[in-house]
Amino acid sequence: MQILWFRNDLRVHDNPALHHFLMHYQSGDRAIYLLTPAQWHQHHWSRIKIDLIKRHVALVSKQLNELGVQLEVYHVDDFEQQVEFIINENEQGSAIHFIANEELEVNERQRDEKLKSKGVTLTLFEADVIVSKGKVLNQAGEMFKVFTPFKRAWLRHVKNDGVEYLGKPGKRTTAIEINDEPVNHANNDVLQGDNSSSQWPLIDEVEAHTIPAFFANKHDQYHEFRDIPSIKGTSGLSPYLAIGALSPRYLLQLILNKHPDLLTAHDSPAFSWLNELIWRDFYRHLLHHFPKLCRHKMFNDKYANITWPYDKAKFDAWCLGQTGYPIVDAAMRQLNQTGWMHNRLRMVVASFLTKHLLIDWRLGEQYFMSKLIDGDLAANNGGWQWAASTGCDAQPYFRIFNPIRQGERFDPKGEFVRKYLPELDKVPDKHVHFPHSYMKSHSDIAYWPAIVDHKAAREQALAFYR
Repeated sequence: MQILWFRNDLRVHDNPALHHFLMHYQSGDRAIYLLTPAQWHQHHWSRIKIDLIKRHVALVSKQLNELGVQLEVYHVDDFEQQVEFIINENEQGSAIHFIANEELEVNERQRDEKLKSKGVTLTLFEADVIVSKGKVLNQAGEMFKVFTPFKRAWLRHVKNDGVEYLGKPGKRTTAIEINDEPVNHANNDVLQGDNSSSQWPLIDEVEAHTIPAFFANKHDQYHEFRDIPSIKGTSGLSPYLAIGALSPRYLLQLILNKHPDLLTAHDSPAFSWLNELIWRDFYRHLLHHFPKLCRHKMFNDKYANITWPYDKAKFDAWCLGQTGYPIVDAAMRQLNQTGWMHNRLRMVVASFLTKHLLIDWRLGEQYFMSKLIDGDLAANNGGWQWAASTGCDAQPYFRIFNPIRQGERFDPKGEFVRKYLPELDKVPDKHVHFPHSYMKSHSDIAYWPAIVDHKAAREQALAFYR
């Protein structure tokens, strides 16, 4: 008997484990999903992300119903209880075969190895990347430590070997009559969402409307608009990739359907968005080859013994968006209010925390995970270590973003800043990204003083990293 175990792969589209399950389906085979709220809390997952997961569990259940498969949902708290649950299921019947898609992170890998060591038959497939991890290596047979040569090798691999794309499964001719809702063996309070993700549509609507609209109207201009936070110039697909509701291989197929020569047309404006998917693969390949990244370790060992100063008041000001630098504060308010932050601004606020405030990047990484709807360990860790100059192919330590210039360059009229900092509505554009001198003669404007001086903080950071 097969038991299909859904994990971070909440989709029926291009799902290798589901594909195998359906190919070998027999009466009595089942699908399960195991809620692990304590584990989510331990990994600092945001409530809005958890709510998006729960909504997609219900969606997957309905989609499985159309295939004649019943989804059963259980509450098991954490990975240890997951192991106990699976072992107990294994002991209830004879010749049970568990089917799942592998999970990348070290705790998840250890859980799967423990199950196998206990005699559980667990067949795992890979569903989270475009090119399989371990397939893109340098001439020494090792993982690349710089993105650009990885990208070249990745493109060669896709061009020469292609990518296996499974599409959507068809209905089985032996469909059975089942309910429209998952069979819930969990407490109702666990199944209820906390911070609502209702502003984000479910993936079936995204595939029907959002993705076609992006490719029709935004994809070719992505390189122009991706850095402007006041407009919706990005795809907004990262939350669905983060929970496995969307296949990255599906997105590659859509790109190549529109631009068949894009794998070799690196100078094409349309290549810019594909480049982001390659970055996503890069960070996931790194996590596969360097599991120490899951354990809060610096990628670059020479920074391993840094003693980061810690100022709680400054860290709290950064978290609350009260640093006195409008682009930083507006970005943090966007994160706190919506559960999402524009990618350019993620770099700006990460640079500010690690370089201007000299606060350990791991505190920022954890705070992001606790708020982001698209929180993903590989991308979040990679981005934070890049900003802190401790990571793989990171910006050099002497590159320190000037938050005033970043605001002036990417939000020149202050539209984004004013959206989240309405207290600056009356400040002219030329002053909006550092209004403190203007405020001296306009006492009716209330805004926090700058918690550090940019020039002094920059010099201190350079000395600290040296």
